[in-house]
Amino acid sequence: MQLDFQGKKALIRVDFNVPLNANNEITDDTRIQAALPTIKHALDNGGAVILMSHLGRPMKKLKEDGSINREKFTLHHIVNHLSQQLGRDVQFCDETVGEKATTMANALEPGQVLVLENTRFNKGEKKGDEAFAEALSQLADLYINDAFGTAHRAHASTTTVAQFFPQGAKSFGFLMEAEIKNANKVLNNPDRPLTAIIGGAKVSDKILLLERLIDFVNNLIIGGGMAYTFFKAQGGQIGNSLVEDDRLELAKELLKKAAAKGVNILLPEDSIVADNFSNEANIDSVNSNSIADGWMGLDIGEKARASFSETILNSQTILWNGPMGVFEMSNFANGTKTIAEMVAKATNQGAFSLVGGGDSVAAVKQMGLANEVSYVSTGGGAMLEFLEGKELPGIKAIKG
Repeated sequence: MQLDFQGKKALIRVDFNVPLNANNEITDDTRIQAALPTIKHALDNGGAVILMSHLGRPMKKLKEDGSINREKFTLHHIVNHLSQQLGRDVQFCDETVGEKATTMANALEPGQVLVLENTRFNKGEKKGDEAFAEALSQLADLYINDAFGTAHRAHASTTTVAQFFPQGAKSFGFLMEAEIKNANKVLNNPDRPLTAIIGGAKVSDKILLLERLIDFVNNLIIGGGMAYTFFKAQGGQIGNSLVEDDRLELAKELLKKAAAKGVNILLPEDSIVADNFSNEANIDSVNSNSIADGWMGLDIGEKARASFSETILNSQTILWNGPMGVFEMSNFANGTKTIAEMVAKATNQGAFSLVGGGDSVAAVKQMGLANEVSYVSTGGGAMLEFLEGKELPGIKAIKG
């Protein structure tokens, strides 16, 4: 981040879209923690900081009278916590752009911090509106995008605003730099064997990723609900397990493509099945391609855990995106927990590991293993699109 902050105001797009409880208290401040190094760097080098972020989806959850629920989605909720983390008072402006925002921004002295109101209170944000973006740009001398979680959105505050700053006055923050650097470690000349572990419910959500991975991984482990589409495509009996019947041909094609390229695809040999989608259901362990009617696969079984573990421990580069089962229910969380433990163990043995995607990130955090893997991504959808090979608008806008 080669910018001269001395005596200048830096407009920083952060991702403060943090979870709040019923009392509007932050329940997980990971995203705030991730943004602190960039904010502190600007302040320590003589700059003033203007922070902008979205919080939730206020335009989708309007009040009954059609107005924005400002009380629920205001960024004012994060100000006290941010003040504590930075060890200084943080000012808040209850508008994003306008007369008050301009006045408060103009009055900022070096070392001071101002948080603007939720960018999504303005309809121009999600449209990438130029007038809104230009108004934001006029508040500061420098622009920094440190919100990797929204880098795949061509919104006004993540993308359009960058065009109003010349090269040399705009940059990625430290978080964005780290996300790009670590994803590129997997994509460009990784140490091999390279193993990708892909879980989650649907093949359709991960088609592009699976197709791209088959081009360059050595091993592709497929778990979660999506595995049953592959079993059915191969003629297996999957009972009431989740399946996408319209993706069966695609699953066959992916298996064929992998075989042609010499990629080792691992599907879970056995499954933990239940007679109901409930943690209290009756459970059993059966072969994944012979699940009886009325039963559904909700986690990978013991043989699959052993097979997947062996492959992970023999890998030098590991990418993990998505759970192995219905991780939210304790009886079906063992597969995901095993993967988390094995990725951590492989990392301790010298492998490079990148964990991205909500449930896999949640798993390593819940088990206290977040510091035992090489990198935990803050951006689920953005990381997915980056790994698929797409050029993210938020990255392109800075690079020019």
